Amino acid sequence: MILFLGSDTHRTGTTFAGVALVVSALVLISLPWVTSASAAEPSPPPATATPPAGQELQVEVTKKGLGKEVSIKRGNKEWFMLIEVTPENTVVVRQEKENETYLLDESETHDRPMTKGEVDVAIEDFINSVKTQVNRK
Repeated sequence: MILFLGSDTHRTGTTFAGVALVVSALVLISLPWVTSASAAEPSPPPATATPPAGQELQVEVTKKGLGKEVSIKRGNKEWFMLIEVTPENTVVVRQEKENETYLLDESETHDRPMTKGEVDVAIEDFINSVKTQVNRK
């Protein structure tokens, strides 16, 4: 197959869209080779810094009616989230405290009940955000 990418004043009907279509097809044809080559070499596991003994996060998730609550502790820091679901609305409470001092104490009310899947996603996102926050420090 011969592909002319330059302008040809003698050839009629050759458009940029036609050239782009041919190039796109060539890229798509070569994709299985690229993906199979990269799949053959497993990537090394990500390096994670493990906290010192006694400094690991203690995560506790509890079902509360239609919602859930999560409590995360590490040393003298504590993170807490409560999602309370009623047939009319959803209340989300987030707290972060160090010793007895609240660093964060907020709540929000949504005008509809969250689904079980939405509650699970919100809890997982909260846990992951705390883990990310702890690993950054």
